Amino acid sequence: MPSDRRPTMRGRRLGSALRRYRLAAKLDQEHAAKALGCSTAKMSRIESGANCARVPEVRYLLDLYEVNDEATRSQLERLARSATKRGWWVNQPVPVPDKLGDYLALESDATFIRTWQTALVPGLLQTEEYTRALATANPMPRDEADVAHIVAIRQQRRQQFLRSGARLAAVIWEPALTSMPDPTTHRAQLLDLLRLEQQPLISLQVLPLGEWSAATSSPPFVMLSFDGEWAPSAVAQDTHQESVVMEDDDLTMPYAHAFDALRSAALTTDRTRDLLQRLVADLPEAEESE
Repeated sequence: MPSDRRPTMRGRRLGSALRRYRLAAKLDQEHAAKALGCSTAKMSRIESGANCARVPEVRYLLDLYEVNDEATRSQLERLARSATKRGWWVNQPVPVPDKLGDYLALESDATFIRTWQTALVPGLLQTEEYTRALATANPMPRDEADVAHIVAIRQQRRQQFLRSGARLAAVIWEPALTSMPDPTTHRAQLLDLLRLEQQPLISLQVLPLGEWSAATSSPPFVMLSFDGEWAPSAVAQDTHQESVVMEDDDLTMPYAHAFDALRSAALTTDRTRDLLQRLVADLPEAEESE
């Protein structure tokens, strides 16, 4: 378990699920704590994620709450087993900020990732050169070591995703693909997208420049679903400093509806492929050779 005793994202997800099922069973924390043989304070810590429930405790509580669906029980038991495991980002040479670590825990567990981007290629689909150009151009002062760290973390995230078996659906506004830092980076990134979109678990669609109304209907976001579910469990939006994560259903569901509308307005995957090929072909020959 992490030494700082911060609630892990997996612990929070487990605790939130247990709380949801307790409320559905119309039981209070005192009743659940007494049945489990612990204090009400411990039950509160379990539901907040501050304490991670062990697998036998999860089974007992699910029995108490009359949760009999085998798939649900298996998912929560797996979450209990992994709640205190350290992620790949923990032992990096440069410490990863806590909030980024929380987001990476969600990203690494997600089985379905949906993202809408208006100005940038989605992080999980970026080439090293593209990420390096973004980090270098950022107005916040960074030295070469900082830039190298950003590039390394993002590439590690990309490799972890590609190995995970998770699905990714991305909608990108056309300007993000027509304006890049230099022709070499531009060509390499477009060709990489063409390779990635051929993978069966990746769906890539471009929203045409003229679809201004759809493009302005929502800010950029990443939406994460778990355990094969369609409904989102978390939505992340980037600020200059960090990713802000929303987990309440009332906050996340509007993004799911917005994403469906964006996909409907975007080019099909086949037409997106045609557009990417045209963009590559249109890059000036003289600039490509620089």
